Amino acid sequence: MEFVVNREILLPALGKVIGVVERRQTLPILGNFRLVAREGELTILGTDLEVEVQTRCEAAVQEVGETTVPARKLVDICRNLGEGTDIRFRISDERCVVTAGRGRFSLGVLPAVDFPVMEQEQGGVEFGLDEAGFKRVLEKTAFAMAQQDVRYYLNGLLIEFDAKGLTAVATDGHRLAKFNTDLGVAAVDGRQVILPSKTVLELRRQLGNSNDPVSVVLGEKSIRLVIGDMMMTSKLVDGRYPDYERVIPQQLAKSAVIDKEPLKRALSRTAILSNEKYRGVRLAFDNGLLKLQAHNPEQEEAEEEVEIEYQGEFTAIGFNVSYLTDLLGVLDGSEVEVSFQDGNSSSVWRGRGAEAETYVVMPMRL
Repeated sequence: MEFVVNREILLPALGKVIGVVERRQTLPILGNFRLVAREGELTILGTDLEVEVQTRCEAAVQEVGETTVPARKLVDICRNLGEGTDIRFRISDERCVVTAGRGRFSLGVLPAVDFPVMEQEQGGVEFGLDEAGFKRVLEKTAFAMAQQDVRYYLNGLLIEFDAKGLTAVATDGHRLAKFNTDLGVAAVDGRQVILPSKTVLELRRQLGNSNDPVSVVLGEKSIRLVIGDMMMTSKLVDGRYPDYERVIPQQLAKSAVIDKEPLKRALSRTAILSNEKYRGVRLAFDNGLLKLQAHNPEQEEAEEEVEIEYQGEFTAIGFNVSYLTDLLGVLDGSEVEVSFQDGNSSSVWRGRGAEAETYVVMPMRL
């Protein structure tokens, strides 16, 4: 196998695949890229056995073939080469020799036949999603996914299809994010799938802001997405997501409206003196005024005040400040509407008038 490819073509292609390659692997070959050189084209493949990413780029191929090379070492080599450098790859004496300018790098290889490739599921439903719209769905909800929860189905994002649109839900048991959009797909009406967290994070990184359609093939156990010249195949989480509607409080008696940016800045300042472990901040709602308070084991305290639209009885609620900061970063509009009952019940946050989004945050005892 021998081919030449320009750094400015190769490096972006490697960047699309490197995200799924784990730094620590159970199998050494999972730390490698699979490189397949065919007429005028190089195919690059990476996998962690749960998610597989494949992309293609132009290459001047002198001799066709395939091999696997250490992924992160190759990326680091290419990243540190000069702009516009032509890079030659050649298999010699069971080594992949990479030459660029005056540099020469000899990389260990493993047989391409040993590289695990995910089976293509037959009989899936094929449809298209708007790229920018799909990216927005993920950005509005992904931050609330659980991380390494024993309830494995929470370590992912629920996507629910119906004739009206698409609903995405994520929760870690302490907060919940839900977003509706009209990216409706009648072909999969009534279907629920759970995307693994790694797949969601990788999609957020890969998706752009174009209006181009993302081709999706949805099977019983896997999903395949094609974005430009990149194809991602992922297993679906095998589990039943909890009834999220039961978690969303209804008919809350009290409501306040707050300007988003002043609230974000006040939270950031108050959080400096919060307990580093629990990150607690107390929000006290009073007529026309919100008071933020935090303290830590060193007896240090912080207080902030923000003007709000609120007429009702005094109510104080403790929150994890990180949860509030995360949701304020994705809320629509310049004003936040907060609905609550008392200091011991979950509250609902959304942008003012933004009925498509719902964020539920449980209180914490301070």
